Amino acid sequence: MFKVGIITASDKGASGDREDISGKVIKETIELKGYNLERAVAVPDEEEMLLKEMMYMADELKVDLILTTGGTGFSKRDVTPEATMKACDRMANGIAEAMRYYSLSITPRAMLSRAVSGIRGQTLIINLPGSPKAVRESLEYAIDSIHHGLEILTGKASECAR
Repeated sequence: MFKVGIITASDKGASGDREDISGKVIKETIELKGYNLERAVAVPDEEEMLLKEMMYMADELKVDLILTTGGTGFSKRDVTPEATMKACDRMANGIAEAMRYYSLSITPRAMLSRAVSGIRGQTLIINLPGSPKAVRESLEYAIDSIHHGLEILTGKASECAR
């Protein structure tokens, strides 16, 4: 099954001052889908540190999927999308757009998300919100399509037509 890395962008989470509940929600959701968690880490809201971790997971650990949580808002410290764009060779904008669109049916504040998604080599990288509730809603909404995208990306499937 697919190997997954989880990156929580949080100054307080990285220092141990806050429990990483969103990361736990991601872990629960992917394990229910049968994915293998390869690595989960909390990283400060520092673009270079986030980028380095994404590159490590994609290039060294060869995970199929990196799911980030946090750092996608308007705060000056929210730099997860910038790190993700630097990490990616190709963007996969539809994933982040679809999750944002779905979230708008729940709260108008979803329009404030700057989340992106893209591909680095054979690894799909997706930014999720920081809120545990929003993480669960977004991931549950998108996981089946993400799964199919991973099958295409890794060569386990070759067509999107049904």
